[in-house]
Amino acid sequence: MSDLLRLATAGSVDDGKSTLVGRLLYDTKSVLADQIDAVTRASVDKGLSTPDLSLLVDGLRAEREQGITIDVAYRYFATPRRTFVLADTPGHVQYTRNTVSGASTAQLVILLVDARKGVISQTRKHAAVLALLGVPRLVLAVNKIDLVDDPAQVFADISAEFRSLTGSLGWAAEDVREIPVSALHGDNVAVRSENTPFYDGPTLIEHLESVPVDSDSQEKRDGQPIGLRFPVQYVIRPRTADFPDYRGYAGQVAAGSVVPGDEVVILPSGTRTTVSRIDTADGELDVAHAGRSVTLVLADDVDVSRGDTIAAPSGAPEPIDQFDATVCWLAEKPLRPGARLLLKHGTRTTQAIVGSLVERLDEQELTSEQSPETLELNEIGKISVRVAEPIVADDYTVNRHTGCFLLIDPAGGNTLAAGLVGDAIAAVELGERV
Repeated sequence: MSDLLRLATAGSVDDGKSTLVGRLLYDTKSVLADQIDAVTRASVDKGLSTPDLSLLVDGLRAEREQGITIDVAYRYFATPRRTFVLADTPGHVQYTRNTVSGASTAQLVILLVDARKGVISQTRKHAAVLALLGVPRLVLAVNKIDLVDDPAQVFADISAEFRSLTGSLGWAAEDVREIPVSALHGDNVAVRSENTPFYDGPTLIEHLESVPVDSDSQEKRDGQPIGLRFPVQYVIRPRTADFPDYRGYAGQVAAGSVVPGDEVVILPSGTRTTVSRIDTADGELDVAHAGRSVTLVLADDVDVSRGDTIAAPSGAPEPIDQFDATVCWLAEKPLRPGARLLLKHGTRTTQAIVGSLVERLDEQELTSEQSPETLELNEIGKISVRVAEPIVADDYTVNRHTGCFLLIDPAGGNTLAAGLVGDAIAAVELGERV
């Protein structure tokens, strides 16, 4: 059985991202014949001599009319060696929040640049966001390599600049790969191209098939795996004749694993008990690993509610009501100290107050400004937060699932910021702080 790789795309407007995603679907035979026929007819109507594969993925009417990707869409394709779930994210700066959403669970991100433009400001912004999100691996797809006069030199220059950028942002050299491609013609996507004799590396699909998948690469503290993290989503109490006393706690294992008989602690209360059974719709399980949605039945009748966390006692996180966090501000109205918002962490939502704005990251220069007055749209900064009810969180560098949160407008319910518990900016090799 092939394994699964979760990936996302990112890039600036007109870098050819939709065409590349369409090419991946086309070359892996993941689209139906009638879809290809429809795209071919639409391309002919537009006066094109070759099929416009971007039409396979730009599904919204506004996307087709404007020629840009607006919404995050999930695409599924497979090769004999691996199955892929791809989050196709927008490139326009206005939709940076969608990029944050799509890349938050990715194990690898394909970042596109136009070979004629190279690494631009939006490329640097996306790279900084991906670094803060802790994306383990990057692929730089240098697209439209067929449109430059000296492709070998252009590719070498872009690769060198990108290596310098990603090194400063904390990626190891072996976790970054640059590939020259032409999404329009398929060069180095699924088939090695004779048009790039200077490049002897894998095609994009070959790399995606062979890159290691470390689903739990972040679930470690001091080099050791962390224990069970199980945010309770729903308390199941049927109270029927067949199940008069049944009480189960449904959710998804966010880290670690659990087996019947394990001792656990309920947080934030601190009550201890043991797991007596693991239920699913298909029957009982002997073990549930991270990513599995299950219902835990506990040995004792303890007080557990939605928003609580069932954890392994060893190394269990301390509930916190004050903490520092790194946020990407996603609203047009700027963030100021003293803002009263809602904070959603896992299955718990509580009132929150933003204390101070500690620093603001300049992702272009890789410097930071201390004590800024505001955070504007798409800006990244470190803030202090106080919450009305304690949350059970790991540092984001330890676990991406239990270390992230959202800040929400209490009036309209709109998402205002994506947040990471801890100082993710500290992982970036910043220059002078001002």
